[in-house]
Amino acid sequence: MYRKFVDQFIEAIDACMEAVGQACRAALMDHGTDYARHGLYIKLQRSGARSRLIAILLACAAMLQPKALIADTVPVRHMEGLMHGFLVLRTLEGKTIADGQMTQDARGDRVTCHLTFRFKDGSIYEETTIFSQRGTFRLLSDHLIQRGPSFKQPVDTLIDASTGEVKVRYTEDRGKEKVVAQRLELPPDVANGLLFTLMKDVKPSVPRTTVSMVATTPKPRLVKLAILPEGEEPFTIGSFRHKAMHYVVKVEIGGAAGFLARLMGKQPPDTHVWVLGGEAPAFVKSEGPLYAGGPIWRIQLACRTLLETRAPTRKLLVLAPAPVHAQGGPASRSPPSRGSSACRGRGQAERRTRLARGS
Repeated sequence: MYRKFVDQFIEAIDACMEAVGQACRAALMDHGTDYARHGLYIKLQRSGARSRLIAILLACAAMLQPKALIADTVPVRHMEGLMHGFLVLRTLEGKTIADGQMTQDARGDRVTCHLTFRFKDGSIYEETTIFSQRGTFRLLSDHLIQRGPSFKQPVDTLIDASTGEVKVRYTEDRGKEKVVAQRLELPPDVANGLLFTLMKDVKPSVPRTTVSMVATTPKPRLVKLAILPEGEEPFTIGSFRHKAMHYVVKVEIGGAAGFLARLMGKQPPDTHVWVLGGEAPAFVKSEGPLYAGGPIWRIQLACRTLLETRAPTRKLLVLAPAPVHAQGGPASRSPPSRGSSACRGRGQAERRTRLARGS
């Protein structure tokens, strides 16, 4: 990643120096100056300026090498337990692009959380996070799978926080599969797959909470997440009115990569998260990229549909028997139809009578 940013920065320097050189050549030719004699002098000046700019870049990179930034392990204020929630993923314009669900199972102080999004275009996002909650939240492992046209490339990332092993399996643009395995010194506050859980336990009175995260691009590197409270905002659910705390999560890249990211406009966008406070805090919604370099999407709680769908009304058809009147009553019996048994019996008797008379 350092090399990529350095190459881009040097290319920008070369473009600027080339523009300056063209302007100087045009000025010399307009004034009838001997370009052959002064052109060499200009090239030497450009070469010296380029070397000085690159030297300044390397000096800045040396001063901004990754340092041990202060991070916070979030204390457990609310124990996590059994949970099954339904989510929806939308664009900022409100278009639904994926349906999701989150399940959580707690056994002792060990919690397993599954987050799944199924996209309309067939893409899949699955993350399984295992963490402990002994006084503070501590990541044990995180397994993330993302594939399909909604993502830039298929990625399968596995983080073992106890050993620091990070394995990233991804597919290049040409379809070739590659694997990157690296061991990192992971701090105890690494928060992959834990962000929504931690947000419920962050104290809004603390002006800044910092945690760590392993970013894969696809090479794994450690970055910091700064969680900043922005104040409460009202929202309603039916006839109930609530207030949610609005947090802004900023990605902080240390070292030369962070310096160059800000310089080249490559700084990752912020993520906004709204959390319902009180004795039973709950996630409300978030707006931010789902993966590195991705678009800004909104995650919200899904609306119920099961109870709003009514079963079709069934109609019962009752067949009433035909009325039967007593013989000799005011209403005479209707004559039998030609297909009835009574009509058939009367016809057979008449035929026998005619045969007897003819004999």
